[in-house]
Amino acid sequence: MKKNLFFVTALLFSINSFAATDHYILRDGNHVQHLKITKLKDDITVSADVDFEPNVDETGKHACSAEVSGDAKQVAENEIVMKKRIEGEAKNCSLKVHLTPNGAKLEQSEDCSYYAAGICHFTSDGKELVKIK
Repeated sequence: MKKNLFFVTALLFSINSFAATDHYILRDGNHVQHLKITKLKDDITVSADVDFEPNVDETGKHACSAEVSGDAKQVAENEIVMKKRIEGEAKNCSLKVHLTPNGAKLEQSEDCSYYAAGICHFTSDGKELVKIK
């Protein structure tokens, strides 16, 4: 019994020692954007979600929420690209993540509007999502 407990504990510790997850957040008026980057050995997963309530200049627009996640690749020292194939389509939603020392900036491809419609979007409009420590 003690051997099994030790084995399970060692296994969990070894798996967690190779995994790292970073969270980034941006609140811009009534718009909230969240980004999660998980690295497990050479595998990278990116998840982005937004929750937008209309700001004063968006009168008449509707609130929306959206989420997209998928496998990503490190394409440069400070850049990660996540591509998510749209089911039943020959299109991909592509998110470019530009990492900075304190956060990240996001750019989305045009096809990401499949996941984020209306006032929702994943692009950070040049603003930086702050890394949560």
